Amino acid sequence: MTARVTIVGAGLAGTLAGVFLARRGLAITLYERHPDLRRVELPAGRSINLALANRGLKPLRLAGLEPRVRPLLTAMRGRMIHHVDGALDFQPYGQRSDEVIWSVSRPGLNAMLLDAAEAAGVELRFGRRCVGADFDADRLEFADPRGRTAFVPMAPCIAADGAGSVIRKAMMRRPGYRSSEDMLSHGYRELAIPADPAGGHRMERNALHIWPRGGYMLIALPNRDGSFTVTLFLPLSGEPSFASLSDAAAVRRLFESQFADAAALMPGYEDELLAHPVGELGTVRCRPWHADGRALLLGDAAHAIVPFHGQGMNCAFEDCLELDGCLQAARGEWEAAFELFFARRQPNAEAIADMALENYVEMRDAVRDPRFRLKQAVAFELERRFPARFVRRYSLVMFRDDVSYAEAQRRGQAQEELLEKLTEGVDDPSRVDYAAAGRLVHERLEPLGAGA
Repeated sequence: MTARVTIVGAGLAGTLAGVFLARRGLAITLYERHPDLRRVELPAGRSINLALANRGLKPLRLAGLEPRVRPLLTAMRGRMIHHVDGALDFQPYGQRSDEVIWSVSRPGLNAMLLDAAEAAGVELRFGRRCVGADFDADRLEFADPRGRTAFVPMAPCIAADGAGSVIRKAMMRRPGYRSSEDMLSHGYRELAIPADPAGGHRMERNALHIWPRGGYMLIALPNRDGSFTVTLFLPLSGEPSFASLSDAAAVRRLFESQFADAAALMPGYEDELLAHPVGELGTVRCRPWHADGRALLLGDAAHAIVPFHGQGMNCAFEDCLELDGCLQAARGEWEAAFELFFARRQPNAEAIADMALENYVEMRDAVRDPRFRLKQAVAFELERRFPARFVRRYSLVMFRDDVSYAEAQRRGQAQEELLEKLTEGVDDPSRVDYAAAGRLVHERLEPLGAGA
């Protein structure tokens, strides 16, 4: 096993991968194009809030980092739906007290992981942008802030350099490799709701707030300092769209008509929104994720997804844990480990990419639909009656770290068909034939077990 490893990208995936690999006694050098975020402010417009779920907590726990991440977390127990008329509707994520997801500061979490990587012996080199990967010469090229370049031996390299990965693009120029980047016709911009004068939250603290408006939405995640990070998701063109928000007056018209209660909590939101760039949203799919035993794509570099299931970070953290397991199974043989990693993770990356796209429609539109609410109520009841067999897909993704994304998708499809059948011609959960439901559940859904 090669004793020296290069990691490109000191974001969440790269730093956690560095921690796992350093624990194996490897010498890790981690290159990052940006300055050290522990000493500079995050660039404006980049998402500063993330949703951490059980499957993301598990790798942190196994890396020994859970005690350090817990103080950074704020519990979100459900969705608080804000209707146009100002009415509120709380929709819980789960039925048990531990079924929550966690709002976490991206820079805070990344800083903690950088500290952990340094403590594990990882060498961090900031201001080093990867500008090329030459697989014939087996080397990477980096540029410093003055434009000076240097070459570094490639093998083995873990590419955690994000959705625009330089290493993925170089890899995909090789025969037999393919990649696609499917961009949404929607984008996002960020705002903030400040804390109240006493440092408290101006809305329900333990909820993810959503203003669903059909073709677009506003969301807000709580921060520990009493503020909320607010994100507006809009089409890029049309009406309304980011193209139509040409000035402060246009922004004000949209917010006063659609998000009046949020606007009242954000002084100066018009100028703040226009000052931020429009962020892109897209899905990266490629195969394979590795080049022999020399380079491996990890996290967004391999499988960037849209943020609407809150799983990009969680999926990347699972990657880090899986890579560690694959290295163990392959006895440190990089090529065998990379092949095993791709075989295990690629089907799951495809599954969560699809489910994230579906969840956008749910968040911005379906949550307002009475039939959606009916099926959700029936699903909760089936979960209570048949907990070993029926677990809602959302719960499988967010709360069950022993169930793969691919299995969650498969079971979710079967359960949706069952719910359609049970609620046909029904307008109230109490009118469902739960005896017949029990028979269908046992016929169509095998018990959840270790193999899930």
